[in-house]
Amino acid sequence: MSSVQSSIRAKSAQPSDWAQANQDYLVLEFARLRNSLTEAASGRSGPTLTDPNAPPEIPAAELDHRLREIRVAMDAPPAIDVLSQTFQLTAFERDVLLLSAGVEMDSTLAHLCSSCLGREHRTSISFALALATLGNPHWSALAPGAPLRRFQLVSIESGHGLTAAPLRIDERILHYLVGVNHLDHRLEPLLQPKIMPRWVAPEHRTLADEIRGATDLNNPQPTILHLCGDDPRGQEDIAALLAEAAGRRLYVLQVENIPTAGGSTFSESGATEIAQLVILWTREAALLPAVLLLQCGNEALTNSARQFLERVPSPLILGSRDSIRIQRSSIRHTVNKPQPAGQKYLWEQALGLAAQSLNGHINHLAEHFRLSAGTIASVGEAALSPDGRIDPDQLWSTCRSLSRPRLEDLAERILPAASWSDLILPDAQTQVLHQLANQARHRMTVYESWGFSDRGRRGLGISALFAGASGTGKTLAAEVLARELRLDLYRIDLSAVVSKYIGESEKNLKQVFDAAEVGGVLLLFDEADALFGKRAEVKDSHDRYANIEVSYLLQRMESFQGLAVLTTNLKSSLDKAFQRRLRFTVDFPFPGAPEREAIWQRVFPAKAPTAGLDFKRLAQLNMTGGNIRNIALNAAFLAAEAGTSVAMEHLLQATRQEAVKTERPLSEAETRGWL
Repeated sequence: MSSVQSSIRAKSAQPSDWAQANQDYLVLEFARLRNSLTEAASGRSGPTLTDPNAPPEIPAAELDHRLREIRVAMDAPPAIDVLSQTFQLTAFERDVLLLSAGVEMDSTLAHLCSSCLGREHRTSISFALALATLGNPHWSALAPGAPLRRFQLVSIESGHGLTAAPLRIDERILHYLVGVNHLDHRLEPLLQPKIMPRWVAPEHRTLADEIRGATDLNNPQPTILHLCGDDPRGQEDIAALLAEAAGRRLYVLQVENIPTAGGSTFSESGATEIAQLVILWTREAALLPAVLLLQCGNEALTNSARQFLERVPSPLILGSRDSIRIQRSSIRHTVNKPQPAGQKYLWEQALGLAAQSLNGHINHLAEHFRLSAGTIASVGEAALSPDGRIDPDQLWSTCRSLSRPRLEDLAERILPAASWSDLILPDAQTQVLHQLANQARHRMTVYESWGFSDRGRRGLGISALFAGASGTGKTLAAEVLARELRLDLYRIDLSAVVSKYIGESEKNLKQVFDAAEVGGVLLLFDEADALFGKRAEVKDSHDRYANIEVSYLLQRMESFQGLAVLTTNLKSSLDKAFQRRLRFTVDFPFPGAPEREAIWQRVFPAKAPTAGLDFKRLAQLNMTGGNIRNIALNAAFLAAEAGTSVAMEHLLQATRQEAVKTERPLSEAETRGWL
């Protein structure tokens, strides 16, 4: 505020807006304090407190009249009055705060204070000065638990006695008094403002209405509102709706942004970083006013986060993937990503009229991906071209990219390149695989439109067991399905998932299933008997914990709503309880001569040079498709070394190498007539 004194008007007038009226009110309050200081000084011996540039003194009665007149005309109370009421300041504490602000903004008031103190304190006062010059003084105003210090409205410079120490108003409070109400700059790196979302899932809006009917965010209470589930953006949407209904702003604090004690995020002396964060947020919650959402997501609560959670007052909302046990009382609600019917509704809303031109493509998106309402709105807006058209393939690729899980430590992502023509199986097995793909495509129709999901969503995932000897095409079939359905294929790394530490295997498996349920993924559990083996009779603790792992898998497979394929060479080793939970079981037989001949005909790429290959004679070799592929690849390298096309002699040499590797002798009949 520049030249505040010049804002005093000789004649009172109606303020044009709140900001101007608030400034006029503050200037008159400074004039009242100048009168108090001059009057107090006149009763003491010493130099006269005069300032040649000071405005004329306004009688107390006229000041009171003008202040009252401005208050009546304002649409909302002046900032100092709101501040006093919010933090329950006494009249003396109110004047201490005003005096601290006055020396920053009113040069005459600063000169008077400096003269009283006998030294240059242009931007500070002392508690002794306040006690001596202000009305209704009381010593408790600067007690640590009193509002001025408890909420850090003022700060006391260290290295002095309490009464003589320079007393300064906090910068955030100074801005508030002049009508600038913005988040404290020290909190800006930690908090993200959340504006009202454009699109909210219908079930989330319904839940927000239910919570609002039972919980009042403006009513101070120790209870925490705990929103847990797999949709952190949905939790933010609900929190934003609740905050708006309460007339508050919403800020989100990510759990990893909570500073640890002993850090350097804050510089205030005498307080830990956690305590300082609690104080600053408590102040902001009252001033803005605001609501805080502490978002944990998939992260666990750190010790620092628990300290903050136990100290910060309500209103407070906690968001997390799983339910978190805390000391304070809480009310929990589940907030998950919308189910397929809700996904379809949100896509139709986001794409508008363009959705009608996609010929059922919306159903496929809703079946395979579980996205938050905000993500769908953003993707839909970006997908629309200027002429209102949408590329379905690009839309699918975008959703697939957004849904791609972070499983680098637990799974291997396989880029599926095989097609149906590469898969040589009897008609019965091929038909089952086509049926599996068709079920994946039509889940929306059967589950949602025909009501099969109305009685619960357990068992709605599509899981299959591929059983057969090594090399019979189990993994290849999974690749074919992933490519056919345009899904990412992740092969679970058993060495990373299975842990010797109690509870770690279940934790890793939970991470895998949770990530896959976002959509766009086909999970491949290769050599599944290592995970899904039979439960044993409990003879010691190792048996008990091994059985717990299998039991967890049984429960998780039944609740899993995505696509999963289990492969095994030993079907009999799997626990029988998994049979009911598997939608399909496909036995991959050892290929007969006709199948082997077809495999040989397809194993060489079109660009690979071949010469004189007799596929009927090659089919005499009694090996699986996996072995045949190895032989063809090794023969190609032999031919490349020789500088010739791939011939029968190269295949014979590679076959002998494969037989040695697999420790099986070659019969004369298998290679008769190759050369």
